[in-house]
Amino acid sequence: MDITLEVIPLPVTDIDRARDFYRDKVGFHVDIDQEVMPGMRIVQLTPPGSGCSIALGESIWEMTPGPTPAPGSYQGLQLCVADIKAAHAELVARGLDVSEPVQYSPDDGATFMHFQDPDGNGWAVQEYRRRATEPLHRLLADLKRQQA
Repeated sequence: MDITLEVIPLPVTDIDRARDFYRDKVGFHVDIDQEVMPGMRIVQLTPPGSGCSIALGESIWEMTPGPTPAPGSYQGLQLCVADIKAAHAELVARGLDVSEPVQYSPDDGATFMHFQDPDGNGWAVQEYRRRATEPLHRLLADLKRQQA
């Protein structure tokens, strides 16, 4: 059985402001922005090349058991890029307030930069150079074929 992580609901105070931020400053694609049922508007955005999206909407939390997370309470969400210097330049050009990349070791996967959305949800961007030649979706498909 395959189980995929495809959507992460993200707590925000203003759906339109968050949609505009992730679309315009971070470069996510808006997949859905509509009322999916009476009184339930969903905005789903996906980073370019990703198989996982974020979902914004006030009513999402009514359908999820447990406490409603506070806007800005999510920390450590992580994106991966093949070239962090190029990603940094693009994000800065988009107007994103993103930290300078920090290399913790020369190993692949050890360079990071960080930003927060308007509510304070915290993101890390990790450089994983291997993704330039080995996209994750391809590696997973190859692994599945090998296991069959």
